Amino acid sequence: MSRRPSAPPPLPGGGGHAASASPAGRGVGERETAFQLPPLALYVHIPWCVRKCPYCDFNSHAAGAELPEEAYVDALLADLEADLAQVHGRELISIFFGGGTPSLFSARALGRLLEGLERRVPFAADIEITLEANPGTFEQAKFRDYRQLGINRLSIGIQSFQEAQLKALGRIHDGAEAIRAADMARAAGFDNFNLDLMHGLPGQSVEDALADLRTAIAQTPTHLSWYQLTLEPNTVFWNQPPALPEDDVLWDIQEAGQALLAEQGYAQYEISAYARAGRRARHNLNYWTFGDFLGIGAGAHAKLSAPDGRIRRTWKTRLPKDYLAPGKRFQAGERLLEADELPFEFLMNALRLTEGVPATLFPERTGLPLGQLAAARHEAERRGLLDSDPERLVATPRGQLFLNDLLQLFLA
Repeated sequence: MSRRPSAPPPLPGGGGHAASASPAGRGVGERETAFQLPPLALYVHIPWCVRKCPYCDFNSHAAGAELPEEAYVDALLADLEADLAQVHGRELISIFFGGGTPSLFSARALGRLLEGLERRVPFAADIEITLEANPGTFEQAKFRDYRQLGINRLSIGIQSFQEAQLKALGRIHDGAEAIRAADMARAAGFDNFNLDLMHGLPGQSVEDALADLRTAIAQTPTHLSWYQLTLEPNTVFWNQPPALPEDDVLWDIQEAGQALLAEQGYAQYEISAYARAGRRARHNLNYWTFGDFLGIGAGAHAKLSAPDGRIRRTWKTRLPKDYLAPGKRFQAGERLLEADELPFEFLMNALRLTEGVPATLFPERTGLPLGQLAAARHEAERRGLLDSDPERLVATPRGQLFLNDLLQLFLA
């Protein structure tokens, strides 16, 4: 379990209300001329893990003696059935199994699930299918079976290779197991895998952080998610905060780490994402470019567009026992995005990308005229937060550092 970008972004304000029949000020006529249905991905949430980590604020729950695999797969497929009207003839470009620890599920259960998914929504010929896995759950035969199912990308939650840090983070593996996990991934046929790694850990020095990065790079992953530990509400660390490095140390770690990754051929393309050439995470890029995604499983979120340009965010029943209860509605709520929310919703994702996005993507994904951004865009450029290239929406290096300040300019 990690602070990864692969899980769907939370709803602004932590929730919402049921959508009204017709949104005020939507400008449907303008939207119909510019809007295009975006690519469609699928996020599958498997909420169980061996134990809850003290930094984790995700919807994860310690597994009991036996996982309800069959019942949960049945529920996931029924959940998808209820959402099929939102597909609008599209195929899936990516699937991401997140959690929790999806690698606790057997290959048999995931195979039945994948077969059921493809029967309901067609898969793109080059679909990317990612499974999150933790080193403490690796078994060579199981991962070989995963690969044979068509799962073609792993995201392995390492966090650190150092024993003291792993213990402080509540991880169930040690450094040697983390290295073995990468070896087993390759041996199972995975030529595309990500390592999740944290920095800014309790008492961590610059050299400690770089040592973790060097060890990770030595495992030759195609992708690295390297992000700073943050203390989140409703976690053990929030209530009992560890001593984290001072800001100047965090800054030095960030600068030195980015230089090392660039030197080793890992290009930064998002705030915390680094990839070899041609190995950017397709699923995550779909989030960051305001694509659509179905979300199935306990607590899963979705963002879905209709052909008329209306965009909804939905979220599912959170607790596994409620999600599995007979007769329970899977969807717990939904919210229709209003036109004045869309600039912020679009840019809070797109401006995380170091190269930004083509300016034309804004009207394509929102149905709003690009001119709607003009005043805020001019002010952001004046402050040195947004690049002045008329063909792209991209934050300057300063804008990346002060992203919240940049985004505030686009709030209605």
